[in-house]
Amino acid sequence: MARPPQAERLSLAGPAGAVEALIEVPDGANARTPAACGVICHPHPLHGGTLDNKVVWTLARAFQELGAPTVRFNFRGVGASAGTYAEGDGEVGDALAAIEFARGRWPQAPLWLAGFSFGGVIALRAAAAAHPACLVTVAPGITRIEVGDAPRPECPWLIVQGADDDVVPAAAVSAWALTLSPPPELRVLQGAGHFFHGRINELRDCVVAFMRRVTASA
Repeated sequence: MARPPQAERLSLAGPAGAVEALIEVPDGANARTPAACGVICHPHPLHGGTLDNKVVWTLARAFQELGAPTVRFNFRGVGASAGTYAEGDGEVGDALAAIEFARGRWPQAPLWLAGFSFGGVIALRAAAAAHPACLVTVAPGITRIEVGDAPRPECPWLIVQGADDDVVPAAAVSAWALTLSPPPELRVLQGAGHFFHGRINELRDCVVAFMRRVTASA
């Protein structure tokens, strides 16, 4: 059985002050030049979203399974992060600060960027400036926060959506995905709700399978 990742909690410098972050390095990963590094964005700060959300945790574990250290962080006003909720615009800045930290620690590693719900939209918006090697958005909250004029990332992109999502309707996500060119890969898990209760392992498997395909073809 693999040992748990080495974990380090610290504060990063962000545009609104300190950003609370959790760095996790999987067992056996090359500390200086891992295959990639991951940054994961959490759900809505005003609705209980934190870096400890189970979907965010699952995304981190999926990346770590493939040898990538990860950075999970709290948006401004959450946990020990300074500042207050900023309608998504400020939170993009928080994500970019976490990305800057990750790239500074692992400068040779490609960036894998991910987010869940609100964090999925923030990750998409941050991708315009960050240019990740790949993007994973789980139940992206397109009906809850403006995507704005964020361009379609040029990297491989996976959306995982629950068919029975009662927070972000699957039909809305599917219709939106089809407006993008080229459309991202969309995996809809039948019977799964917004938080993937009882389906979290399937979610992880979808992400791992996608990432394996992406890295094999790179």
